[in-house]
Amino acid sequence: MTTSIVKTARFGEISVESEDIVAFAEGLVGLPELREFVLVRHRDESPFRWLQSLDDGSVAFLVVDPQQYVPNFAPMMPESAAIALELNEETPTLVYTICSIPNGNPKGMTMNLAGPIVINAESRKARQVVLEDGEYPVRHPVFEQAAEAA
Repeated sequence: MTTSIVKTARFGEISVESEDIVAFAEGLVGLPELREFVLVRHRDESPFRWLQSLDDGSVAFLVVDPQQYVPNFAPMMPESAAIALELNEETPTLVYTICSIPNGNPKGMTMNLAGPIVINAESRKARQVVLEDGEYPVRHPVFEQAAEAA
């Protein structure tokens, strides 16, 4: 186990254990150069995490397990993604979606259900999977009640 210190814009210096690194062989959609990340807790009691880039300390994405807000979220993973992540039915996986917060309107937060991040919890290999069937939107409201009231 190797520990390194990484400078980030959001969290200052953070200590990262080698086994906590999440590796994206292809980077994220639109950011192929960013390959290594770590998940940082937002707050202890919060379902949200930060996907902090280790390649660029100024890049961090707010993520959440979509099951927290969309209990029936169960997309069909493309076979190519399952192979790349070395997944089988028994492999423990983590699934996150990237959240977007409109400026000054946290209740208007949306999550990208069409591009979930899937992590092989054993190997820490990860991939942003683009779902092309149109079943899930790119901007799904996180807080349904706020969306219905608007």
